[in-house]
Amino acid sequence: MFTSCFSTVVPKVEVIPKTVTQMEGSNVNAVCRASGSPAPEILWNREMLSTNSEIEPFETEINLTLSGLSPDDNGRVIVCSAENMVGQSEATLQLNILFAPTIQQLLAPERDHHWCIPFTVTANPKPELQWYHENVPLQEHDYIHTMIHVSTENEDHGCLQLVNPTHIHNGEYKLVAKNKYGKDEKAVSAQFIDPPNIIRRAHALIFSTRIFPIFLLLILILHPPPPPHCVSPGTSSVISNDDDSASPLHHVSNGNNTPSSSEMGPDAVIIGMTKIPVIENPQYFRNSGIVIGLLLHPVVQHIKRHNIVLKRELGEGAFGKVFLAECYNLTPDQEKLHVAVKTLKEASESSRADFYREAELLTNLQHEHIVTFYGVCVESDPLIMVFEYMKHGDLNKFLRSHGPDAVLMADGQHSILVELTQSQMLHIAQQIAAGMVYLASQHFVHRDLATRNCLVGENLLVKIGDFGMSRDVYSTDYYRVGGHTMLPIRWMPPESIMYRRFTTESDVWSLGVVLWEIFTYGKQPWYQLSNNEVIECITQGRVLQRPRPCPKEVYDLMLGCWQREPYMRLNIKEIHSMLQSLAKASPVYLDILG
Repeated sequence: MFTSCFSTVVPKVEVIPKTVTQMEGSNVNAVCRASGSPAPEILWNREMLSTNSEIEPFETEINLTLSGLSPDDNGRVIVCSAENMVGQSEATLQLNILFAPTIQQLLAPERDHHWCIPFTVTANPKPELQWYHENVPLQEHDYIHTMIHVSTENEDHGCLQLVNPTHIHNGEYKLVAKNKYGKDEKAVSAQFIDPPNIIRRAHALIFSTRIFPIFLLLILILHPPPPPHCVSPGTSSVISNDDDSASPLHHVSNGNNTPSSSEMGPDAVIIGMTKIPVIENPQYFRNSGIVIGLLLHPVVQHIKRHNIVLKRELGEGAFGKVFLAECYNLTPDQEKLHVAVKTLKEASESSRADFYREAELLTNLQHEHIVTFYGVCVESDPLIMVFEYMKHGDLNKFLRSHGPDAVLMADGQHSILVELTQSQMLHIAQQIAAGMVYLASQHFVHRDLATRNCLVGENLLVKIGDFGMSRDVYSTDYYRVGGHTMLPIRWMPPESIMYRRFTTESDVWSLGVVLWEIFTYGKQPWYQLSNNEVIECITQGRVLQRPRPCPKEVYDLMLGCWQREPYMRLNIKEIHSMLQSLAKASPVYLDILG
């Protein structure tokens, strides 16, 4: 019997230790060992390191020495690879570098809706932050509080936020950052409102016997207190104009008539020939949605760029490209994970602001039928958002590829893909409805719900998402208004088309159109009509016809979504409950209905 004298084995590689936790300035030794047949070539990837490094090669291993660990390398993953003719394997060394806080910057106050004193602090572990005003510890509350905008492994970027500060808040502000390895402090001078001599002269004038009653009368006329019975209830509507080009997901207004930032500045009262400044009390707007919004800012997770490895392009949209990527150290239980990466190709100030707003918004959304948002990478351009990767892509393409018109070439022969059954369509529909119930519970209005903005994963798992690429890929689904605004009019109710009014009820209308898309295997709504004809049909009260394979109960749901008056439309919870009941019914029963 003949036995081969030579066998090939894929390399096996091991790094010891796998994790290093040391103070900055320390030295570290690590070894990478590998085996395989033929003997593999071993390589440490040291390209991104700030710390000095040396290697010492041996036959089956390479020693790595790191000298004077730098805080810049905290959280970095160093990869050791072993490769032979059979294949390649990798192992990693994780650096956890401990260091005392450093306040990288503390800037003078900036006016951005309210006042902000920007700061950047580096430390590991995260430091405690304490503010002092005129050397007195600052007690934070609703109107003066620390906000962290971006938090990375090494750095916190944030603001001391001051809501409508007055002249009493002028003075020196000192920030002290400390952890168990040390502390740092910096101070900055702040001048919010000048207390000129005219105020003292005005006070004397105001409180004179003759002027005071007139002053009180003018104050009551110009700033009447709101009557208790006139407090506006919360509303679920968002109204936008033609210039609105923000992300399709929008937080719902709380309905308060809160003055704009320009209106909330110092006002003035004219008495005779004297102009008297009036400084507003910050407590006056204590219930405003602006204050509440500031308190709810989420901390967006920051992902290191060297932990993101792009694999291939998935598509390109109005705001940038979307890639399939591998992401390392994203979750504690997995070394790497497939993700979808959305890039921002334009880095203007306004687009950056939109980027951060969208990241904060997405961080708040956590649901089994909403695409998971992992975080951002903002180390350099392009700015990156990292999302869960859904294997089967967008729902519209998935429906088309599993409908009666889907034909693929396989081994030179035509083969028809298996069509989705009605029970599978209902399963898809109820998952989307579940996601919309969640968005409504969080007071979010999607404004662009369509199958192109839903994604399909393993085992027919469907999630709502929007990577900002559909407006180019599905350009015919959008109607251009005013030269740049793109509106999905085929999915919009009359009030959204005519008045740009978007509410939970307008999302219900769009959900009805999504149901129609599902039961037509991804056809475009009103595909036989032009955009102008579609606008005319919808505003005149016409609705889409029942798709042939659609059960009567489901079409009745669609009609309930398409009531002209928003208050007459079905409630999103009712729709989800009905779809759940239909999905649980036997496929035979549903086939009979069809």
